[in-house]
Amino acid sequence: MARKNVQVQGTEIVVLTHGQDEYISLTDMARYKNAEATGLVISHWMSTRYTVEFMGIWEKFNNPNFNVTEFSNIRNESGGNGFVLSSKQWIEKTNATGIIAKPGRYGGTFAHRDIAFEFATWLSPEFKFYLIKEFQRLKEDEHQRLSLEWNLQRTLSKINYRIHTDAIRERIIPQEVTKAQASAIYASEADLLNVALFGMTAVEWRGRNPDKPGNIRDHATLEQLVVLSNMESINALLIRQGISQSQRLLQLNGVAITQMKSLVDSALAQRLK
Repeated sequence: MARKNVQVQGTEIVVLTHGQDEYISLTDMARYKNAEATGLVISHWMSTRYTVEFMGIWEKFNNPNFNVTEFSNIRNESGGNGFVLSSKQWIEKTNATGIIAKPGRYGGTFAHRDIAFEFATWLSPEFKFYLIKEFQRLKEDEHQRLSLEWNLQRTLSKINYRIHTDAIRERIIPQEVTKAQASAIYASEADLLNVALFGMTAVEWRGRNPDKPGNIRDHATLEQLVVLSNMESINALLIRQGISQSQRLLQLNGVAITQMKSLVDSALAQRLK
């Protein structure tokens, strides 16, 4: 799981990327109220009927494996004298996913941002305000970084495309052809890469996405752009070796499958750290 930190009113709070979502450390947040008894702070909050009902609604909406029967039992008991609910009990009894417990030195109780913001409200409206601001800043920084990476890879892909077209011009395009004929050959080779990587030609993509601006490559993921850049260099080499287009398509498709699997698995492993 990827870990990031934000500072909220002098308190350092860990934000985990868990799957496709962000989970914020309730343990760190609880230090704002009582640094010596964070578990009790979290338990007191979870024991209120309002919190139980909110967490139940969240789980019903987001978790198909949520144990509704156990949730009903907990809700009926909540708010009564002596009722105490810990994060461990909530997770074990209801199969909840909105709250997770991480063991170890850097562990603690983490909650999906929707739930964590509710906890922040209970702690302090001012604390919640600054937590939301810091969380938004973190997401904006991530978005800018990803945009820079995407643009860099798109630029590299365009540079490799020049190497690719040079190989096409030298080895495939005959002498004395018209510009239209040359363009058709370039487009054919570009679509060779499109089919190998995206499974469709540029025209087919446009037919399926008439309302989207740009072209198929403008909507590629960062991983796809990395593979596309590699494929352009490989195709240029295969062209110079005199390998036919049908044979190159098979080889390039194999390259696309192998490299995409490697990149996706690597990205998933990084998120799970």
